[in-house]
Amino acid sequence: MNNRIWLSLAHMSGREQDFIKEAFDTNWVVPLGPNVDAFEKSLSEYLNEERHVVALSAGTAALHLGLILFGVKPGDEIICQSFTFAASANPIVYLGAKPVFVDSEKDTWNMDPVLLNEAIKDRLRKTGKLPKVIIPVHLYGMPAKIDQIMEIANYYNIPVLEDAAEALGAVFDGQKCGTFGELAALSFNGNKMITTSGGGALVCRTEEEAKRTKFYATQARDAAPHYQHTHIGYNYRMSNICAGIGRGQMFVLDEHITRRREIHGLYTKLLKNVPGISVLQNFNDHFNSNFWLTCILVDSEIAGKTREDIRLKLDAENIETRPLWKPMHLQPVFADAPFYGNGTSEYLFNIGLCLPSSPTLTDEDIIRVVECIKLS
Repeated sequence: MNNRIWLSLAHMSGREQDFIKEAFDTNWVVPLGPNVDAFEKSLSEYLNEERHVVALSAGTAALHLGLILFGVKPGDEIICQSFTFAASANPIVYLGAKPVFVDSEKDTWNMDPVLLNEAIKDRLRKTGKLPKVIIPVHLYGMPAKIDQIMEIANYYNIPVLEDAAEALGAVFDGQKCGTFGELAALSFNGNKMITTSGGGALVCRTEEEAKRTKFYATQARDAAPHYQHTHIGYNYRMSNICAGIGRGQMFVLDEHITRRREIHGLYTKLLKNVPGISVLQNFNDHFNSNFWLTCILVDSEIAGKTREDIRLKLDAENIETRPLWKPMHLQPVFADAPFYGNGTSEYLFNIGLCLPSSPTLTDEDIIRVVECIKLS
């Protein structure tokens, strides 16, 4: 049996153990601590913006706290990209708010600005209120048309919470994803660009927002000598051990981005003349994806095989792949949510596949994947 080729695995720099050992040696094996502070600082510096980063237990926690900072209440409507992972939408429901899903455009597979504008106008007409927040996603590391989304959001004065969970290091028009909205969420899950084994962060525009985030993330404990709470809080802060892993990962972040882009380039080259197979590309020079995952579309009429034929063949050859995200408006749990669509995300879901993209993969691994695609 050939060795397993995984979809997206973590890769250590070698420095992680140093910071973890430091935490053990100093007995900082609890939430918060020097590693957390240093990890937050390195992320702020990396984003190359005057941003304040708060390390948290998960990207989902970041989205949840971001909505709280925006004052989301039960009954509020939140516009969310439909073509995404459920974690983008679930925190809306945590707060008793209502998701309103918007479909994607075909260039980047992300939130369609035209449909976004239509959705805002229609919700205003039907409810008499503007949506409270807009959550666009930079899917698979591909920047959304964030300039157009921000223009619409600013016109209606609706705050934007960027879901940049998959897009650390991705760039739009020279600016890193996660620095366009008032707030943004990052993820450090085991399969992301860098990992803390599990974890995330909220990127804030102001120091005051960061302070409020830390307050809510540490059980909303008031400034008193005893335990006193005037707000509902959450246990969302990152541990000093996990942050030590993150500090070590920052040494290889640029290397990971470079390698994933190289892997995407190799897939593009090797699949160029394969009938019916197309690879998601940067739409134009303004977009610079980190290519967290390389994704393909399979035109079965031209290819003579379906996405599922290819997935099953690769699985039989010990190669992990995954269909594209099933849109939120097709999920049973969100069946009653309003949806503004054009069929794009359903089309992509039906014919799309994520290919192995771990930075540890060799060129020979990628060649093996492509050969199996050709033979499926």
